Amino acid sequence: MAIHGPVHSSVGLETHGFSNLADQHWNIGTAGLFERALQNGEGQAAADGPLVVLTGQHTGRSANDKFIVRDSVTDETVNWGKVNVSMDPAYFQTLKSRMLAYYQGRDAYVQDLYGGADPEFRVKVRVVTEQAWHNLFASHLLIVPTTDERAEFAPDFTIIQAPGFLADPAVDGSRSQTVIAMDFTERLVLIAGTSYAGEIKKSVFSILNFQLPPRDVLPMHCSVNVGESGDSAVFFGLSGTGKTTLSADPHRTLIGDDEHGWGENGVFNFEGGCYAKVIRLSQEAEPEIFATTQRFGTVLENVVMDEHSRKLDLDDARYTENTRAAYPLDFIPNASPTGHAGHPDNVVMLTADAFGVLPPISKLTAEQAMYHFLSGYTAKVAGTEKGLGNEPQATFSTCFGAPFMPRHPSVYARMLADKINKHGSDCWLVNTGWSGGAYGVGERMSIRHTRALLNAALDGTLAKGSFKRDENFGVHGSRSLPGCAR
Repeated sequence: MAIHGPVHSSVGLETHGFSNLADQHWNIGTAGLFERALQNGEGQAAADGPLVVLTGQHTGRSANDKFIVRDSVTDETVNWGKVNVSMDPAYFQTLKSRMLAYYQGRDAYVQDLYGGADPEFRVKVRVVTEQAWHNLFASHLLIVPTTDERAEFAPDFTIIQAPGFLADPAVDGSRSQTVIAMDFTERLVLIAGTSYAGEIKKSVFSILNFQLPPRDVLPMHCSVNVGESGDSAVFFGLSGTGKTTLSADPHRTLIGDDEHGWGENGVFNFEGGCYAKVIRLSQEAEPEIFATTQRFGTVLENVVMDEHSRKLDLDDARYTENTRAAYPLDFIPNASPTGHAGHPDNVVMLTADAFGVLPPISKLTAEQAMYHFLSGYTAKVAGTEKGLGNEPQATFSTCFGAPFMPRHPSVYARMLADKINKHGSDCWLVNTGWSGGAYGVGERMSIRHTRALLNAALDGTLAKGSFKRDENFGVHGSRSLPGCAR
């Protein structure tokens, strides 16, 4: 066994039960992991430098294969049900033992990383993967510590990922050969039977969603940006509703595109990178994100590439509608170097209305904001979860992130209400779905129109204008806005 990499922690893999490994690759940077991924046949280099990988049958999250160990730590604190499914501790230990046995004789790739830009609330996460490209993904999506911090890194949580290991429901207590199991007592996450990299980052989000509320920090499935005057805006929404696209505004500084905390000192990013959908990505409408698909080191999941020219075809959905780009936050030109911003002046809830009945933008009272936060009405767009078809499916995802919320929704809702009222945030409901009729009849809202509406909301213009109460929903829609007329 050989240990490779610029720095490895004195707290080694043996502390997690690993033994008889082949080589260990610790905290290797982008170029080294890129090179190893190519050498291992894990992916291909595209013409402009990204790494293109395929994830096989799993092109989205396996929502029905997630489990939380039920024990004295979680029994009374987790909101058990269809989303948070319990696993017996004995099954988890069996699964862990079998995965560690699977790793014997294999290489292990290790990244020691932070989840959370605020040093007071961040979690130290060790990510162990069997493939180089998943390690590269993790280093992009989380926050990289300094060399000195990594030398003595003692993880708060460890994620062990093994796509090649197939669970056995009869032995491991899983539902299928795929499993994502979390033990808050042992502070360990096991991911097996899926190559979809999003399971890694969402596991970190679930950890923080459980740990932070008792510390008066609200974890949020949202993007955040901030204007030149220091005014910050939070964008809630499920995958595919526009969080990444709308927060990547060339006139505002990007704090982060997916997961944040809101505490006493303001908001802070959980991540160090972005995981953007790129199917039919427009260079004209989304230039900042489009540019990342032509950068060395970006990881492109399930993107179609010409075999000979190695040019990308972002319009081709032959593998999935859920094509993704993973890249460091600093690939976006106006990204924040700190990951911090003040308390939000505006709270925006994005919904892709599949029925085409909601106004393009509505101003909400604090009570209405709580209703929409708890109901989380939107449409799941194709490919974000295993089993979704091509048409959007209307759904209600509590707190715009129910699959990652271990605690009862009321815990998060009360915290949001308290913070909105305390800091006087304006609240908005923005329809990024269909207008003039349902999917197949109406048209989807254009990014240009939505941006114009949001700009007016964020700069205060819209709040001072006139509104009309919607008879069906009770929300107040703007009567008109220059630049949005067809």
